[in-house]
Amino acid sequence: MKKILLLAVAAMTLSAASAQVTVQGSKFTDNLSVTLKGGIVSPFQHYAFWKSARPVAGIELRKQVTSVLGLGVEGEWSFNTSSWQKPYGEHTSVWGPHSKTIVDHQLVGAFGTINLTNWLLGYPGTPRTLDIEAVAGAGWWHAYKTGEVIAPAETAVEVADKNSWYTKAGLNLNWNVGESKALTVSLKPAVVWYMGRGATQHTTVFNANCATVEIEAGLTYHFKNHNGEHYMTLCPMRYTQSDLDAINAQVNDLRNQLSNAKADVDAANARARRLQQELEECNKRKNKVEYITETNVVDNSIENLETNVYFEIGKSVVSQAQMPNVERVAIFLKNHPEATCIIKGYASKDGPEDLNIRLANNRAKAVYDLLTGKYKIKSSRIKAEGNGISEMFSEPEWNRVSICTIQNKIK
Repeated sequence: MKKILLLAVAAMTLSAASAQVTVQGSKFTDNLSVTLKGGIVSPFQHYAFWKSARPVAGIELRKQVTSVLGLGVEGEWSFNTSSWQKPYGEHTSVWGPHSKTIVDHQLVGAFGTINLTNWLLGYPGTPRTLDIEAVAGAGWWHAYKTGEVIAPAETAVEVADKNSWYTKAGLNLNWNVGESKALTVSLKPAVVWYMGRGATQHTTVFNANCATVEIEAGLTYHFKNHNGEHYMTLCPMRYTQSDLDAINAQVNDLRNQLSNAKADVDAANARARRLQQELEECNKRKNKVEYITETNVVDNSIENLETNVYFEIGKSVVSQAQMPNVERVAIFLKNHPEATCIIKGYASKDGPEDLNIRLANNRAKAVYDLLTGKYKIKSSRIKAEGNGISEMFSEPEWNRVSICTIQNKIK
């Protein structure tokens, strides 16, 4: 009994030690398997092993708790094909064959396994081709005697069915086969002690005279887990104190970055509110549309006419308020087929320089796209270009402009 308790303590210790490598998000129905096994069983001593061997078959259902610890239940049945009876008069329990049924012994119990390979070498995340497990178990044992008379007739004794409990210890030599590792082929040697068959037939004892040796082969199928794999997958939870310190340092750094970012956001919001106020004030002003009919004489046959299209801060979309200025250019070009137009886009000096350069280009293109798209003016008659930052006007919003210069031949 002490040995069993020590084994249980060792199994719990191993379970805790290997808890770091359990599957992340594992469900109760994960890591289940079923094993069909069969082989031979023979008395531990006093008998010729192979001559006294009997067939044995069984089934196991197992749950792999961690990469080291497994728990399961099993059932085994041996078949009445050979005599294990000792000469009458020798003090020992009678093995048989006294059963009139094909099955003469059965075991039903629970067991635990310890994967020695994973315990000593660590679990790599997928099963190795070969690993070794230690097995220990206990349960109920039953022998079918059915009243068979043993010994000479003058001292005949009827033997009834017997019940006891058993303990078991052995090894599993596992070959994990297949790409998905869904199948395992095993060699399973073990020793089984019938604990209630001591000298008084009632004592609980590890007695080699009441023990058998099993040599079985097993075929195990591992059911598919919820993540699609047939085996236990690793959870990356192995952190040292230095790892935790590094993570804490990263968390603190992120908190500082968040605090600084919040300050930047507050400053940006304040600037946005200020710009919104300026925009509202700008929108309240009467739009100043300037149509310049100044004649700049390049030669005696061409006149240059200018129209300005103003834009809101940071934008390159022509507003509805500025569409009359674009349409005025379009009408003039339609009425004067020989006329051409040069569009020059500008931006105020507010904001980053590279942004203002893009705004200047986009503002010239915006007017160009309206003339060629909406008003169907031939693109060959229009040239658009961005001229960057302008300080032509004293008011910054007046410098957010596209200046359309119309060149028309004088008849």
